Amino acid sequence: MPTQSAKKTGLFFGSFNPIHVGHLIIANHMVEHSDLDEVWFVISPHNPLKKKSTLLADHHRYAMVNLAVEDNRNLWASNIEFGLSQPSYTVHTLAFLEEKYPGKDFMLIMGGDNLASLHKWKNYEHILENYSIMVYPRPGEELPELINHEHIQIVEAPLMQISSSFIRRNIKEGKSVEYILSDKVFKYLTDMHFYQ
Repeated sequence: MPTQSAKKTGLFFGSFNPIHVGHLIIANHMVEHSDLDEVWFVISPHNPLKKKSTLLADHHRYAMVNLAVEDNRNLWASNIEFGLSQPSYTVHTLAFLEEKYPGKDFMLIMGGDNLASLHKWKNYEHILENYSIMVYPRPGEELPELINHEHIQIVEAPLMQISSSFIRRNIKEGKSVEYILSDKVFKYLTDMHFYQ
């Protein structure tokens, strides 16, 4: 984990099942083109809005994120949610992080689709009032009224039309996914025969 010296920390929550170059491009763009000092990939053990059965084991997804970011001093893998009660709720994770890292200013990073479903999140009003949210909209995506909230900032990050489910499906069908994963993640997945 990074030291306490960094101030502005973007939290990029996700299953990362698996992490792909699209995730890495967004996170790196956020650090390079905003006032963030770093981005933490917060690997979710179980998103309340997703089926758990499709997830690889937590430690494998954490290992892949670590491999993907280990050469970038501004990107970090976080398994902070693994030790919290499940299913994991962002508002609980934020409270825990505030207590554990009092010197940091945490902000959320999310896609426009997540912003559209924010009203379904536990205590979402508290999150909106107390944290800044950096949103990367997808091309042609209609953003909710919420976009005008003072704590929401639109960041035009370069996006790739790639999803983790697309990668899993391609692997299952025997198609190559070599160039949409980092080299180390691709090797890990291949060696472990995941998603086949």
